[in-house]
Amino acid sequence: MTEKLTRQLVMQKVFSKAYKNSKDGKVRVVQVAVAGKEITLAHVIGVSDQSVYKNLGLDIGTNAGKDFTGMSIGIINITPPESTVIAADIAVKSADVMIGFLDRFSGTLILTGSQTEIRTSIEEIVKYFREALKYKTCLVTER
Repeated sequence: MTEKLTRQLVMQKVFSKAYKNSKDGKVRVVQVAVAGKEITLAHVIGVSDQSVYKNLGLDIGTNAGKDFTGMSIGIINITPPESTVIAADIAVKSADVMIGFLDRFSGTLILTGSQTEIRTSIEEIVKYFREALKYKTCLVTER
């Protein structure tokens, strides 16, 4: 009969020496994530419902009072997150799009504009990051 290993038993086996040397049989494990150079999401959303724009909060700040009816949305997620600033610059220089949201701390960029313009800007961003900056990139998806 094989022994069913619980998470605790696996950890005890892996860290048995540390468990033996600990006072209370507990070991603190710290998990650290190191961001790679990658684009993990590049998506074009066709014309959507007004509630989507409203819930994204696109009609505040510099876009206060803007009506997004009939516009498409582009969303990209990049690591390291500061790279989002570069992506935003490429977006506005490569197509007629507006920055709806840019977060240099999470790596999220949301663009608005016509579906064709959004697609063009996202493709240019992905191409530049892949070819010039040697980032690992995903496919541009569209729905």
